[in-house]
Amino acid sequence: MKNYDYQAIDDLIHSRIRLAIMSILLVGEDAEFNFIKKKINATDGNLSVHLRKLDEAKYISVKKEFIDRKPVSKYSLTELGRTAFEDYIKKLEEMIK
Repeated sequence: MKNYDYQAIDDLIHSRIRLAIMSILLVGEDAEFNFIKKKINATDGNLSVHLRKLDEAKYISVKKEFIDRKPVSKYSLTELGRTAFEDYIKKLEEMIK
């Protein structure tokens, strides 16, 4: 039987909502808060908490601007976030092989 190092999995990414956020940002260059919210069907408050955790870890960056006098937050993966996500996928693949 193979040794499964489940502790090698990045807990920050392993949350369902944070995994969905990271996946969305991996595919696109950046995404607005409302786009992410609609894609993963999260509430404003819940999504904000998860985005903040990823931002604090420097996995994502946020750019805030005003469009037609309305605040718009755009999120994108950082290089550290991209590397962490690729490592996360690699570790999952190693566990199931």
